[in-house]
Amino acid sequence: MRRAVLATTGISALIVTLLALKPHQLPTVADGAAHTPSDAASRSTSAGSATRTGTFTGDPIDTQYGTVQVAATLAKGKITAIKVLRAPDQNGRDQQIASYALPRLTQEALGAQSAHIDAVSGASYTSQGYIQSLQSALDQAHA
Repeated sequence: MRRAVLATTGISALIVTLLALKPHQLPTVADGAAHTPSDAASRSTSAGSATRTGTFTGDPIDTQYGTVQVAATLAKGKITAIKVLRAPDQNGRDQQIASYALPRLTQEALGAQSAHIDAVSGASYTSQGYIQSLQSALDQAHA
């Protein structure tokens, strides 16, 4: 009887664990083909939009915990630096979240060369504000 209970518990735990795993999927476009963020950046620059060189300030994005604003520096269409101009900092918890989330978001964006990045767990609002502000800066660069 004990073996049956232990076996059932073990199998149940295994099934729950397997169901919790999420497969990594690339974003798809309307034609059903998968593209990476770097593919999207190369398509937009080769499609005739002029990408400028310089520093472009994104829109300030108001979140539930404060405003997020970034500036992106581009050289020949490549993101070379991202500076956080404003971040939620009204209390110690906001500062703590920003101190671990913003460097990770910056690293992800520099690696992806776009604003199509994953949010940082535990910093959803800050992540969304960062992504939206970065996208507005990139839109200015491609205008």
